[in-house]
Amino acid sequence: MNNLQINTTQNVNLNYIIVSIGERIVAFFIDAFILYLYSLLVNILGDAIGYIYDDGWTQRGLMALIFLPAMFYSLLMHIVFNGRTVGKMLLKMRVVKVDGSPVHWSNYLVRWMLRLVDIWLFVGSIGILTILFSEKRQRLGDAAAGTVVISTKNKTTVSHTILEEVEDTYVPQFTNVTILTDKDIRLIKETFSAAKKSNDFKTLKALREKVDSILQTNSELYDMKYLETVLKDYNYFSQKL
Repeated sequence: MNNLQINTTQNVNLNYIIVSIGERIVAFFIDAFILYLYSLLVNILGDAIGYIYDDGWTQRGLMALIFLPAMFYSLLMHIVFNGRTVGKMLLKMRVVKVDGSPVHWSNYLVRWMLRLVDIWLFVGSIGILTILFSEKRQRLGDAAAGTVVISTKNKTTVSHTILEEVEDTYVPQFTNVTILTDKDIRLIKETFSAAKKSNDFKTLKALREKVDSILQTNSELYDMKYLETVLKDYNYFSQKL
């Protein structure tokens, strides 16, 4: 089982499991089945169009227009859903940059364009071979785009690091948390966890006042919520910057 170590912009190492070729093939067929269902819908709409328009060119033009989103399905899904298609969502996997930096839409475009070689021209043989013989299980598109497909099932939980878990939809409140260092965050988390466990509200208050004096947030959040928010905001920016 291959692992990928990513060093975040805040110098925190996170280990991820690179998905197997079998999982990637299953995800591909899930997406292919979705496209198959969409093609059936297009055919039904085509029959309806045939009743409305007698001209064959008009019918074919409208059919092509309706089918157009399917041609860009993989590209659009990866861009909109942060490196995931429906197949990848169901199997809990995601496309990320090898160096840990955010994936740009141009990286997804490179991967999508090279599907022509990896998958379609040679019936998937090129993609399978390059994944099998690549150290990071990359197909040509991944290698060219500098990406890799990782599993999010057993992702190293950041609760054992200086970071805190955040949801994909999380919105940070304190944008200046990045002035803190890894050492600061580690100390904040360790003190916060110990004080919370022992219900030491005096320490929580002192810690909150110290952090607030550094960040100058003047927040009205109560002590525990404030410190949790600072830790989550730090994690958010460490992933996005």
